[in-house]
Amino acid sequence: MDTTFDKQNLKKALLQQQSEINDHTIYKTLASYQTDENNRKIFEKIAKEEKFHYDFWVKITNREIKAQKFVIWWFIFLVKVFGTSFALKSLEKRETGSEEFYKELFEIYPESQQIYKQEVEHEFELIERLNDKKLLYAGAIVLGMNDALVELTGTLSGIALAFDKSLVVGLTGLIMGIAASLSMAGSAYFEAKENPSEDINPLIYSLYTGVSYILTTTILVVPFFIFETMAYSLIMMFTSAFLAIISYNFYISVAKDLSFSKRVIQMSAITFGVALISFGIGYAVKYYFGIEI
Repeated sequence: MDTTFDKQNLKKALLQQQSEINDHTIYKTLASYQTDENNRKIFEKIAKEEKFHYDFWVKITNREIKAQKFVIWWFIFLVKVFGTSFALKSLEKRETGSEEFYKELFEIYPESQQIYKQEVEHEFELIERLNDKKLLYAGAIVLGMNDALVELTGTLSGIALAFDKSLVVGLTGLIMGIAASLSMAGSAYFEAKENPSEDINPLIYSLYTGVSYILTTTILVVPFFIFETMAYSLIMMFTSAFLAIISYNFYISVAKDLSFSKRVIQMSAITFGVALISFGIGYAVKYYFGIEI
């Protein structure tokens, strides 16, 4: 062990060493799975750099560390489900503190300057050069999800005051949601066909749109099947809608480096603004026509 390192710095060094061998294994594993030649070369390059970083720490700590299997498979899972952009940008953001640690070592270990340069360039390289199929279909997801949020929160809010039974509101919303999801999927298919792209399959694009619509519909109508009281159903519907907005915008803000809070505020304002107007219309219908079912 390097005598210039006290216990506190040694602990930080071992944590960084663990992180580097984990990252090396993640990128190496991803490279072996790739059918895209461009992505495979990028992963192999970064895996090689991460191994270099790990070897740097071995010379300081005089210890060998094995990669943590749970961490490796967790990030592989994220890549498979959410795409490379989201998973690997999450991985790189985890290294923000480590970059500062490398800067502290510039005078003692000149080699750390090269490592620091590689660390800060990883994210840029991933953003500019990776081909992420799942991210290409993010537009289809937001098309289906946003449309369902705006239309159904508005519709359900409007008919909630016209109808007195939660079950009736839930069934009405479910039927409308299923019909609308099929309509949206068809529209998305023709939209993709009208704007052909080598990277986007119109059928898959339409499936992403339809599935995201029907999943959002399910999230919104479930409270009306659980609660008999209309007020509880509406509160849970709005809560579910807000959580859906937060979840999607967290994903897209990480994957595309966009403002999380700004997007959440904009999407929430549109969704709940339409719901408030529809709620007012429903109240007017009930008050003037006395509709009760």
